Amino acid sequence: MAHANYVFTSESVSEGHPDKVCDRISDEIVDLVYREARKAGVDPWSVRVACETLATTNRVVIAGEVRLPPSLMKQDTKSDKMVVNAGRIRSAARRAIRDIGYEQDGFHWKTAKIDVLLHSQSADIAQGVDKAHEVRDQDGVNEIAEGAGDQGIMFGFACRETPELMPAPIYYAHKILETLSTARKAGEGDVAKLGPDAKSQVSIRYENGVPVEATSIVLSTQHVDESWDSKKVREVVEPYIREAMGDLPIADDCVWYINPTGKFVIGGPDGDAGLTGRKIIVDTYGGAAPHGGGAFSGKDTTKVDRSAAYMARYLAKNVVAAKLADRCTIQLAYAIGVAQPVAVYVDLDGTGADVTESEIEKAIRATVDLSPTGIRRHLDLNKPIYGKTAAYGHFGRKPGRDGSFSWEKTDLVAKLKAALKG
Repeated sequence: MAHANYVFTSESVSEGHPDKVCDRISDEIVDLVYREARKAGVDPWSVRVACETLATTNRVVIAGEVRLPPSLMKQDTKSDKMVVNAGRIRSAARRAIRDIGYEQDGFHWKTAKIDVLLHSQSADIAQGVDKAHEVRDQDGVNEIAEGAGDQGIMFGFACRETPELMPAPIYYAHKILETLSTARKAGEGDVAKLGPDAKSQVSIRYENGVPVEATSIVLSTQHVDESWDSKKVREVVEPYIREAMGDLPIADDCVWYINPTGKFVIGGPDGDAGLTGRKIIVDTYGGAAPHGGGAFSGKDTTKVDRSAAYMARYLAKNVVAAKLADRCTIQLAYAIGVAQPVAVYVDLDGTGADVTESEIEKAIRATVDLSPTGIRRHLDLNKPIYGKTAAYGHFGRKPGRDGSFSWEKTDLVAKLKAALKG
């Protein structure tokens, strides 16, 4: 039987956390590639990006494999070969760092040295991804589906704990940092003296599986005024934390840890090195659900680490939105170069409403094309929409007019119900 009364904790990190700086740079490069492909009239289905970023004191290193539109390439005068236009990549990285807000001596968007070590995608990988598979769509029309960019397992999850169908601890941990970031960038009073680097952690008590109150709140945030102590930081941030917690009560005996180690002036990559893909639990469900083996940021959507994780969340959210279950976990598994998943797994955690996991698995396969091609088309993923995913979670966000967070829509409810009836 499920554990009914318990305390569960999740953490989040701000856009200025060293690892998130790297995620943001990597995703801005993905956006740059999609944007330039559209401008140049290059088929966005043909571009490839697998971009990793490392950041430390006044240094950024960008490495990986790419297939770029011509506007992001240039002729090397020594070899006479076409190579990556490193200047365009550096400019994208500097814009990202500036938007986050780093203008400190040890890490400044203007002065940081940026090395670009991107090169062409491996031909061995490309042949597997590009290999054509003839398939028949739901209307009986033959079409070609690309193979998955790698093997892997991806998970999606949804539950009724918040209106966004996300677990409460990670939802509120994100909300605290996002609220503070918005106020900081707006220049609101003393909160404008906070720095970009921050971490939050929220513990929530559950009764009968329902979140009822926050029992501890942890926040460590960078600040530019060296005279501030923990007491002063709490005085500044507590109103914003309470605003972020919304309707969820904060327990009378809630334990608050605000900058518990004291002064936090040196932050970001100057305080600690950052790497792309080190915050995958922050990116997803805060530990309340499984995570696959791969990170999201810096990858184009042929990489099922990203696109299939988005599809799994979309499917799980629509199952819960359709009131087929109160909780839903979905796993999709792929093999490199193979279009369709080798397995689809559904777990309703004992909350199914007169429907079995096997029935939902069949309904999913009957309703959605789960090949990388089908996923990219259904969720309209070949767009420059990924920079904003790099902080405050890839899930539980509102779909944007620009096509961002399309995987958060609940427009599959009717089709799932119809497939189950059929």
